[in-house]
Amino acid sequence: MRTNYCGNIDASYVGQTVTLCGWVNRRRDLGGVIFLDLRDREGIVQVVYDPDLPELFDTANSLRQEFCVKIEGLVRARPEGQINKQMRTGEIEILGKGLEILSKADVLPLDFNQENSEEQRLRYRYLDLRRPEMSDKIKFRARVTSAVRNFLDENGFLDIETPILTKATPEGARDYLVPSRTHKGQFFALPQSPQLFKQLLMMSGMDRYYQIVKCFRDEDLRADRQPEFTQIDIETTFMDADGVMAVTEEMVRGLFNDLLDVELGEFPKMSYAEAMQRYGSDKPDLRNPLEIVDVADLVKDVDFKVFSGPANDPKGRVAVIRVPGGASLSRKNIDEYGKFVGIYGAKGLAWLKVNDKDAGMDGLQSPILKFLSEEVATALLQRTGAETGDILLFGADSYTVVCEALGALRLKLGTDLDLLQGEWRPLWVVDFPMFEEIDGQFHALHHPFTAPRNMTPEELAQAPGTALSDAYDMVLNGVELGGGSVRIHNQDMQQQVFSILGIDAEEAREKFGFLLDALKFGAPPHAGLAFGLDRMVMLMTGSESIRDVMAFPKTTTAACPLTDAPGFANPQQLQELAIASIVKDSE
Repeated sequence: MRTNYCGNIDASYVGQTVTLCGWVNRRRDLGGVIFLDLRDREGIVQVVYDPDLPELFDTANSLRQEFCVKIEGLVRARPEGQINKQMRTGEIEILGKGLEILSKADVLPLDFNQENSEEQRLRYRYLDLRRPEMSDKIKFRARVTSAVRNFLDENGFLDIETPILTKATPEGARDYLVPSRTHKGQFFALPQSPQLFKQLLMMSGMDRYYQIVKCFRDEDLRADRQPEFTQIDIETTFMDADGVMAVTEEMVRGLFNDLLDVELGEFPKMSYAEAMQRYGSDKPDLRNPLEIVDVADLVKDVDFKVFSGPANDPKGRVAVIRVPGGASLSRKNIDEYGKFVGIYGAKGLAWLKVNDKDAGMDGLQSPILKFLSEEVATALLQRTGAETGDILLFGADSYTVVCEALGALRLKLGTDLDLLQGEWRPLWVVDFPMFEEIDGQFHALHHPFTAPRNMTPEELAQAPGTALSDAYDMVLNGVELGGGSVRIHNQDMQQQVFSILGIDAEEAREKFGFLLDALKFGAPPHAGLAFGLDRMVMLMTGSESIRDVMAFPKTTTAACPLTDAPGFANPQQLQELAIASIVKDSE
C-alpha cells in the first residue's frame, strides 16, 4: 500500500512521488491551505493540500486527529524560512495529489498533548503506543534484543527454549500456578526463571545456551517489577566466574557503545562486604559521592545508649554520612529525613552540624552534643573528614537496619542535593555471602544451586555462616542489571547445601530428584548469568518505570486494564479442573 515510511523521507526524495500510510497527528488550516502532519512508526512528515483540487481539499479538511489515511504526493523542498533541522523530514514537505481515508477515529479517550493517568494509558495502550515517545522506546527495545542475539550467536551460544509449564522452583517469590485438567488436583507452575532447565542443558552438552525468555513471579510490584518480565538468560560450561563476567561485560559494553554511543570502559569489581560497608547496598550507585563511615569504636563508651548500645552489640552498627555543605539544611529538612529513614526501621536520625571546625566544641551544633566528649567529637570529625559547613547524619541500630536506612538516605540525599557525578557508573559486585541467617534458619542469598567459593562439602557444613558464594552481580547506576553464579555440579555439594537450608533428603528428592539424578552422570562445571531486559532498556532510555518499555504491562496491582484481566472462570471450567472457588461476593 505504501512506498515509504513517513519518517524516512528526506531531501534526497525531492521530485519523487511517494505513497504513505499513517495517522493524522495534526491538521491545520492556514489561509486556505491544509497542512497535515502524517505519522507512522518511523516519524512525522508534513503534507500540504491546496484548494486547486476542491474534492481532495474537502476530504483533507474533514480529517481529524488519529484518522488512518493513505496519501499520495510529490516531495518538494520547503521554503528556506520553514525548514526544521530538528527533524529528518524537516527540509521537505509533500504536495498532496491523492488521499484515501482508511479508517475514521472517534473522539480520543487520551489527550496526546498532555499527561494522562497511567490507568487510562494502560486501558488504551494501543493509542498510547502510537505516541512517538512510546513507540521509540519499543523500537529501541527491539534493537537491544537484536544486538544481544547477534552478539551471543557470534560467540557460539545456542538459542534454546525451555518449558513454560513446569514444576515450582525456589526463586524467592510466590509461583503462578496452572491447574492441570488431565491430572486432577495437580498444578503446573509458571517458571520464575529457567534456572534448572538451563543447568540441565549444560549437563546435556549444549555448552553455551541463551534465551530471551518470559519469567513469572507473584510478588509485590514497584517501578522495576512486573508479574511477567523478560530475562536475557545465559549459561555456559567449562567457564569460571571471571570468564562469564568477561563475555557478558563485553556484550553490555557493546550495547551501550553501538546503541547509545556511550563508552562504559572496564567494570571495576567490589566485594559485597565493601559495598555494604561503604554504601549500605549491594547495588551501589557510584555516581553518588556520599559514603557511609563506621564509627562504633569511637562511641562505645559514650553516655548515650542510642549509640553505645549498638556499638557494643556484635550484630549492631553505628555509622555516619558526611554531607558536604549540609549544615545549611534546616531543622525541617532534617526532620523529614528522620521520617524517611523510619520507613527502613530506623528509630530516628541523629545529626551534628559543623558550623566552624576551628572553634572546637563551640563550632558544633547538635542535640546529642552534650553526650559527646571533645575527644570523641574530634575523632568523629577526623574519621569522616568533616569540614566547616558540613553535617554528619548518624545511624545506630542493627547492622541490617543501619545499612538499609543509611543506604536509602544516601540515595535520597544524592538526588535532593544534586550530587550525582557522571552519567554511567558500572561495576561488578562479587563475594556475596553464601547464606543469610533469619531466626536461626539459613537461607540461600541467591538460590540453592549457587556454588560456594573454594570450599569442600565438609568445610561448608562446618562453617556455613562464613561461606562466600561464587556469585556476581552487574550493577549500573544503582540498578542491578543482572546476576549470576557458578553452579553446583557435584551431587555431594548440592545435598550439603540442601541440608544446610533445612531441605531433607526426602524433600530434596521430591522437588529436585531430576537434578540430583543428572548430577550423577558426569555433570560438567557450569556458570551463568541472567539480565533483566526490561530494567536494562528502562535505564538505557531514561524511563522512570519498566512499564514504559513493555508493550502491554500490568498495573501495580498485577491487573491489565486493557483486557480486564484477571477474570473469573466459569463454573464449567472450574468443574473440569476439579477446582472450587471459595471467594465470597463481598471479596
